[in-house]
Amino acid sequence: MANKGIKYGLTAVFNTASDIYTAAAKVRDAGYTSWECYTPMPVHGLDAQMYGLDEKGFPIRSKVPRFTLIGGVTGFFTGMFIVWYMNAYDYPLIAGGKPFFSPIFPFPVFYELTILFAAFGTLFGMFFLNRLPRHNHPVFEHPKFGRTGDDKFMIVIEVEDPKFDDEETKSFLNDIGGKSVGLIREPEEF
Repeated sequence: MANKGIKYGLTAVFNTASDIYTAAAKVRDAGYTSWECYTPMPVHGLDAQMYGLDEKGFPIRSKVPRFTLIGGVTGFFTGMFIVWYMNAYDYPLIAGGKPFFSPIFPFPVFYELTILFAAFGTLFGMFFLNRLPRHNHPVFEHPKFGRTGDDKFMIVIEVEDPKFDDEETKSFLNDIGGKSVGLIREPEEF
């Protein structure tokens, strides 16, 4: 890690999945909000540990399904509008006694547009919520980050967190069992 650049956050390395699982609950309970876990494999229940439970006791879910719903509803009404406009105004042709507008006959148009727009809502919602595309991330510069794809686990608490304090956060990460607690810096702009 270079000493140049803007501070991004503090990292702590853990050796096992159970260590990071326990540490994630402690970070959440301490009140940190801008932090992330990096693991070499999925750790069952880690999301619930990180984000906690809602008021009904269920794990807090992603907001991506909301984008999917908005996209699906938009697609459905776009299909309905297209069929209505083309049959009633653009090309009003009565064939076989069919009315100008009916939701029965052009069902494939609504259905396909609902699926298409829902898929677009999911894709763009995921990109938006994950702040993608991001071609480089400051965490990639950490010397031990490569090990999180193999056998190490890492927690990163970002500087933008309202509770972040250099010394307090560093001692907190040491207290919860973090190894190699260190600072990550964002590379300076060219």
